[in-house]
Amino acid sequence: MNKLLIKDLDLKGKRVFIRVDFNVPLDEEGHVTNDARIQASLPTIRYALSQNGRVILASHLGRPKGKVNPKMSLKPVAAALGRLLGQKVLMASDCVGEEVLAQSRRLKDGEVLMLENLRFHSQEEANDPEFSKQLAALGELYVNDAFGTAHRAHASTVGMIQFVGKGAAGLLMEKELAYLGKAVSSPDRPYVAIIGGAKVSDKIQVIDNLLKVVDVLLIGGGMAYTFLVAEEYEVGKSLVETDKIALAESLLNTARERKVMLLLPVDHVVASKLSPTAEIKTTTIQETPMEWMGLDIGPETVARFRNQVALARTILWNGPLGVFEMEQFAQGTMAIAHAVAESSATTIIGGGDSIAAVTQAGVADKITHISTGGGASLEFLGGAKLPGVEALSNT
Repeated sequence: MNKLLIKDLDLKGKRVFIRVDFNVPLDEEGHVTNDARIQASLPTIRYALSQNGRVILASHLGRPKGKVNPKMSLKPVAAALGRLLGQKVLMASDCVGEEVLAQSRRLKDGEVLMLENLRFHSQEEANDPEFSKQLAALGELYVNDAFGTAHRAHASTVGMIQFVGKGAAGLLMEKELAYLGKAVSSPDRPYVAIIGGAKVSDKIQVIDNLLKVVDVLLIGGGMAYTFLVAEEYEVGKSLVETDKIALAESLLNTARERKVMLLLPVDHVVASKLSPTAEIKTTTIQETPMEWMGLDIGPETVARFRNQVALARTILWNGPLGVFEMEQFAQGTMAIAHAVAESSATTIIGGGDSIAAVTQAGVADKITHISTGGGASLEFLGGAKLPGVEALSNT
């Protein structure tokens, strides 16, 4: 990777502004209910502290739409981080202004200051130059460890870097770019991609880009039905994006031209309605009842997908293969989660619902790399340049 890294910087005695992604879920009492994103940035924060840096952390939380909303304060996040670090995390009353500037300048080596929610100011998402300048004044060095926001050109991810002078990638950002970069440029082969989720429209660019590099593409979830209709199957009341059938047909043709093995479901679990109490049965795709809908891949499809997963040396998975939130439609997704976990291949989970799936299956610790950025990983895998990455200094 040709980007400046945190380990290239001399942090001793310096105010290090680290953009993190602490957009975590809070309960009604304001407690953090899932600290995975906080945990993911701990190596970078701990490294900065070990180098006697003075750490300033900045993040957004939720969508306050440019207004102060106490329910989206980062105070509970600062408390959770403090427990994980085993030291007090100071909390700023805002993320810009004279008081915060003074607080940042009082920091001593090894101390941590958490700024208040960046998105309490509309200028953050507008990438406003004056706001960027105010953020930049807080730190002497800039590090971006928030891969989950790298696809957004905001003041804290892009705008402020020019005022600091240079920008480096944190350890999490470095890891994300290393694994995802290898997946799109130089994967170990055979390379198998598993793409699921509800809609083709969400994954068009990803599929198109992956067809340039993968050997095998396995498609499941609701989006598979648009492809099956393009192949002239009757799929009952299953989810179909009728305006994307021609596009699905084009992608199928591209796969054939590029000699990519593209596998669609051959059987599925169907129900009369999307409900935990609905009657269900397993049928082949050809035998789908007209008034029923497919909500999970069937056992024969699982077997075929598992065979390809077993042969792979690189596996990328993005999107569940059924409505896995309901137990009777989760079997396919869970089976593939276990197959991916058992593989000796480099395994990459591309953010979003796939993280929930491997966590639910209890195999998250057996995955090589779980991306923290759903939208960012999709855009990166789709061949897009990420503003937050492009803005970092080259070496």
